[in-house]
Amino acid sequence: MQLQFLGTGAGMPSKERNVTSIALKLLDEIGSIWLFDCGEATQHQILQTAIKPRRVDKIFITHMHGDHIYGLPGFLGSRSFLGGESPLTIVGPAEVKDFVEATIRYSKTHLTYPIHFVEVQEGVVYEDEHFIVHAKKLQHVIDCFGYRVEQKDLPGQLLVDKVQKFGVPRGPLYRELKSGRDITLEDGAIVRAADVLSEAKKGFTVTILGDTKYCNTSIELSKEADIVVHEATFDSSTTDLAASYGHSTNTEAASIAKLANAKNLILTHLSARFLKADIERLVNESQTIFPSTFAADDFALFELKNSTLMKQ
Repeated sequence: MQLQFLGTGAGMPSKERNVTSIALKLLDEIGSIWLFDCGEATQHQILQTAIKPRRVDKIFITHMHGDHIYGLPGFLGSRSFLGGESPLTIVGPAEVKDFVEATIRYSKTHLTYPIHFVEVQEGVVYEDEHFIVHAKKLQHVIDCFGYRVEQKDLPGQLLVDKVQKFGVPRGPLYRELKSGRDITLEDGAIVRAADVLSEAKKGFTVTILGDTKYCNTSIELSKEADIVVHEATFDSSTTDLAASYGHSTNTEAASIAKLANAKNLILTHLSARFLKADIERLVNESQTIFPSTFAADDFALFELKNSTLMKQ
């Protein structure tokens, strides 16, 4: 699993940072990419990466502020031009459907694929055999949601010596067992996958929070998460000002991660007033509360491998 930040700025683009968009790359797991928010010029940012738009099959929108949605029309149109034909799901506030359909209609854009809209509400907003995504409302100046992506536990490794004792012939039946499915041999004997697999491997959890001031909901969504992505629009010297705008400081984000017993924290949605030296200070301050804190830059790529987060 990889996280690539396509935009890490707050409010409007700057020379150093585009506005918000994050790609959750699940290529090894399910061969697809999910976007979280799609700020203006997201498609331009994608051109600087190895991301193929047709691989994006889900977009999760946290809220309707322009710096989180203005990139949708352009990206959707380009996905068609670039050969995207598979269905796309957009999860977000009800107004997202109106926004997308109006811009597509008025711009006379032809899409080569269907879009399925899911209105985000608190609870489970997506589930398949591999993943489950929960959403909860945060505390911003308009309705805004955070998403918790949980990978379901993976089957353990196939214990070949045990399989051989049951007399299972090599081939497709091995794959069935490895996938966690019981099999029946030609003589009618049943071999249970649980008897020939090691313990299941716990899946990862990634929490991606939209704009929010400090709130308990952020802690709930972040519980035991491998990665928490949290905004840091303000610094610790402006806590009251941050709250009045529905935003958080760097140290508040660190406190959320600590209280949630998360493993890693990535700060994003950084104000343009912060220069490079300021970002170093923000990270250092946060690390006094939560040591495993990183700051995201545009195009930064983080990989979770064997429960360890590495910045590429």
